Amino acid sequence: MQHLTPEQMKRRWLALGIVALAYVLSFFQRFAPAGIANDLAAAFETSAASLGVLAATYFYVYTVMQVPTGMLADTLGPRRILMLGGVIGGVGSFLFGLAPSLDIALVGRTLIGLGVSVVFIAMLKLIAVWFEESRFATLVGLSMLIGNLGSVLAGAPLSAVAQATGWRGVFVGVGVLSLVLAVLCWLIVRDRPEAEGAAPMAAPRFDRTVLFNSLLSVVRNRATWPAILVNTGLCGAFFTFAGLWTVPYLMQVHEMTRPVAANHLSLWFGGFAVGCLALGSLSDRLGRRKPVIIVASHVYGAVWLILLSGVRMPLEFSYALFALQGLATASFSLTWACAKEVNPPMLSGMSTSVTNMGSFLAAAIFQPVVGWVMDLGWKGDMVAGARVYDLAAWRGGVGVATALALVGIVCSWWIVETRCRNIWKPA
Repeated sequence: MQHLTPEQMKRRWLALGIVALAYVLSFFQRFAPAGIANDLAAAFETSAASLGVLAATYFYVYTVMQVPTGMLADTLGPRRILMLGGVIGGVGSFLFGLAPSLDIALVGRTLIGLGVSVVFIAMLKLIAVWFEESRFATLVGLSMLIGNLGSVLAGAPLSAVAQATGWRGVFVGVGVLSLVLAVLCWLIVRDRPEAEGAAPMAAPRFDRTVLFNSLLSVVRNRATWPAILVNTGLCGAFFTFAGLWTVPYLMQVHEMTRPVAANHLSLWFGGFAVGCLALGSLSDRLGRRKPVIIVASHVYGAVWLILLSGVRMPLEFSYALFALQGLATASFSLTWACAKEVNPPMLSGMSTSVTNMGSFLAAAIFQPVVGWVMDLGWKGDMVAGARVYDLAAWRGGVGVATALALVGIVCSWWIVETRCRNIWKPA
């Protein structure tokens, strides 16, 4: 890391703050269907499987975009892709909020996924380029703590606003905010320290052969795959269930009111936000990645088994359980550092995007699968235009997410320990 002037140091924090706000919107859009699942089911008169497809459309696009985003972050730079992403996501949010039918809502959700898919990788690239390597996991954790405010807002606050005023206006407002952040990214963000206060840098040459070879080098690196699989299992289970099914599960299995169920979801998200910062800082201070991931992921798996059982518990205990689950969920956030530190530093965008791809692919596949499994066990019960499922049907759906989590837990034992530094060496 080259020496930065005081003005450049001020610029990097301001840019990171703007991108973190865009990440707040990204998280809100990712988990928003969870807070309004019953509203969406009633508005579009849809089954659990169709609702799963609507929510998962975001993840389909996000998955496809991970590798291209990593390439674009390493070539065109974060500034351009953040601005374009903000505009596309804003238009998608308008469409989703105003959608008269499920088909239009699907188009809006697709554009939302396309627009926000660039934010995380662009943020990682900015941190990798502008900040010291020894602070990478801590700063990623801090950024995710801020970004996770969006997921917290997608829980109890969104549910309360949707009940009071309707959910559509919320997404129109989010669309306006997305456009404002797109403009700010263009005005404030700079791709590299050299670009600040100097003549504009020429855009890197887009060499497809080099990019393809870079992708292959990351994928062929055996040390990358444990991080990919841990991210796929742990984060995939989180996105699959917390992204849509948690509130209906708590209302139907544990007979909670909607506000109480939404509070549990917000606790999960809030615990995750705190956990990302806490585990990232702990890992950096210990100088170790693997033990932190292993311990936290096993706690994560234990909570999933409790959810699978469907056992009733006192409200205080269930609140504490969801907060603990949030903290443990954050264990997967270390996989980006693990992947970055076993690949060439110049491919930080590529390595993190490939790792990130697993979790979104899992959510894209398994969100509809959970709905399909639950529809198989549906007994025909309806309340206020939405389907109601019994414990047996819910166990089938929760079982899908639990199996995903167990895959990630097993793979955590194969994570390559980097001791918080880049250990890649040319062959």
